Amino acid sequence: MPRPSKPLISRASAVAASIEIIDSEGLDAFSLPRLAQHLGVRAPSLYHHFSDKSAILSAVARQIAGAGSIPRRKPGPDWPEYFVSIALNFRQSILRHRNAAPILLQYLPRDLLLGTYEETARFLEASGVPARLHVQILDGMERLSLGAALTEAMRGPSTRKTIFPNVDAESQPTLARALAENELTSKMLYEEMVRSFLYGVTRNETGADVRSA
Repeated sequence: MPRPSKPLISRASAVAASIEIIDSEGLDAFSLPRLAQHLGVRAPSLYHHFSDKSAILSAVARQIAGAGSIPRRKPGPDWPEYFVSIALNFRQSILRHRNAAPILLQYLPRDLLLGTYEETARFLEASGVPARLHVQILDGMERLSLGAALTEAMRGPSTRKTIFPNVDAESQPTLARALAENELTSKMLYEEMVRSFLYGVTRNETGADVRSA
């Protein structure tokens, strides 16, 4: 397809416009012609920056996933709280763009966080965490936080009483009572899930992990 001699748009503006369309109209509404119309250009202008639709969606995934800020915290015995903060920031970035959740499942590359992985590995080392646990922590954090945040985004907003939807008090009395007694929001449940994983890793390291025997 022929390209204009000079780009009429920037890569950043195209990604931002893509996110606007997906947020407001849904993922099914997104297409190259729709994006070009939104930007006020012809579709060939997009090919200055992207080879195809998949390349745009990959850039959207990178933009959304990378929007969370990295907290500042000194290394020390409370190192798990650093990762809890990272996970919460990531969750917030995902939930701002719920319609884009399927894109992250398909297009988010693992190398997006390689720089952050190196930084966090250094943070773990400076906090006295043994190197043999670093991969377990970093891989587990990625799987746990990404899976939980995307699942929540695709399910839609919920309250403390509707975390498990469509619960019938007569046929599911035990679960209904559990929901009635629950005092944690979805955000708080996510936070405690991440915290339990991280402190569990160190608890096993102190001698409870039978696999090290």
